[in-house]
Amino acid sequence: MKNKETVRNNESAGNLSANQPLSLSLDETVAQFKRIFNNDGTLRVRIIENNQGVPVRSGLIYVDGMVDRNLIQNGIVKPVMAYECTEEENVDPAGLMETLRMEVISIADIMASVELDELVGAVVSGKTVFLLDGYAGALIIGAQGWEIRAIEEPTTEKAVRGPREGFTESLLVNLTLIRRKVRNSDLKFVFTEIGTRSKTQTCICYMESLASPDILKELYDRLARVEIDHILDTGYLAELIRDEPYSPFEMIGSTERPDSLVSKMMEGRIGLLIEGTPFVLTLPYVFVENFQASEDYYINYYFASFNRLLRVLGAFMSISIPAGYVALVTYSQEMVPTLLLLSIATARQSVPFPTIVEALIMLTIFEVLREAGARIPTSIGQAVSIVGALVLGQAAVDARIVSAPMVIVVGLTGITTLLNPRLTGPLIIVRLALLFITFFLGIYGYFFGLLGLVIHLMSLRSFGVSYMLGVGSIRPQDIKDTAIRAPWWDMYLRPAIIGARNMRRKPSKKTAKRS
Repeated sequence: MKNKETVRNNESAGNLSANQPLSLSLDETVAQFKRIFNNDGTLRVRIIENNQGVPVRSGLIYVDGMVDRNLIQNGIVKPVMAYECTEEENVDPAGLMETLRMEVISIADIMASVELDELVGAVVSGKTVFLLDGYAGALIIGAQGWEIRAIEEPTTEKAVRGPREGFTESLLVNLTLIRRKVRNSDLKFVFTEIGTRSKTQTCICYMESLASPDILKELYDRLARVEIDHILDTGYLAELIRDEPYSPFEMIGSTERPDSLVSKMMEGRIGLLIEGTPFVLTLPYVFVENFQASEDYYINYYFASFNRLLRVLGAFMSISIPAGYVALVTYSQEMVPTLLLLSIATARQSVPFPTIVEALIMLTIFEVLREAGARIPTSIGQAVSIVGALVLGQAAVDARIVSAPMVIVVGLTGITTLLNPRLTGPLIIVRLALLFITFFLGIYGYFFGLLGLVIHLMSLRSFGVSYMLGVGSIRPQDIKDTAIRAPWWDMYLRPAIIGARNMRRKPSKKTAKRS
């Protein structure tokens, strides 16, 4: 019965916040807030009365732990208590409130409101509500203050060269990091709220002269259709607004680095930030971005291109090595050199399982070790992954559970997968699909699987942009920042379609020489 009564009280409190107007009485308004925040032990109410001139009662309402107490004390309480109110001001509460807002309270972020629902939203956002007895309205004062994580290099996108700062869980801090790198009025921040219960603050960030209006409109439409009670991370939104929801490939990018986000916005992309997470979404997202790293743009373009080609080769090897080994050993032994085939046959002589079972056992063990290394403390995570793989692999070979060539195959597969952390999930799924289709159809199944993968990738779209943009393009500028990176002076055009509003990034080298 008590729980049912509490639920009824909470429901009635929600109705109060939406329907009832503010009262002229300070005590009644405070009681109204207490009913709305029923059973909330963090709500704080402080009644203030000035000690100069005509006594006037006022009040502060805020949530403990979300405000800066020193700022409230020095910026609100002390000035209001020291204010000398006259008889003329006392009979005009509206004028007195305006005087307090303009001349007395010394906090810059302040606005007036008469909507109870808006005031409640301000309180739960960490702001302070200032009430005045006799006035059916309030001031919303930005006196937030809570502990935030220091700005540091993101662990998921470490770089040998380049900026060492990463986003934090504070939205305002993240916007400041972006603004420091783009000191231009063309940079726009559009705020909205998502989550019927959490009311999570979300910010759309873009360059007005570069971002496509059609993509922006599509983003606004998709966000407006989102129906969810709470948002804790940008991963929620990425799953709700993405194209092709059943594809294993990510249709929306993410980053923890301000420099990476800014570089993408300079190409016409859009950033999506939310309060409470350091991960920022970037859209549209194309396939070649999986092989790009922010460090590529800070080092010599020859070495950057070599690294990218290694990542592309690693992705191909990651999905192909197990399937190719199974196909050659099981169906197409004539394609294997005789000495190598004899060596493999000798190694597998006392193994009781077929090749496909060997592959599945070792791949599963490797993924278990990888997941364990990611979840346990960092100090011992890598040791467990490496030592565990070596020990278990050698023990499995000695016990004749798997053959030595299979350990080599799975080891190469795992190492090449680690070259592309953004593609880890899709590579695992594609690898298993190719492995099974190859087991049933042999080498032909492998090529059929690759063909199906290419067709699937070519059919994908990210906010109307082809997912394979830049792959196989006949326009030279579209391939200068894909599997290779051209010199900066040669990348004078932005990507087609994404940067269609303003294609020219800078004058070309030839144009600059002529001028």
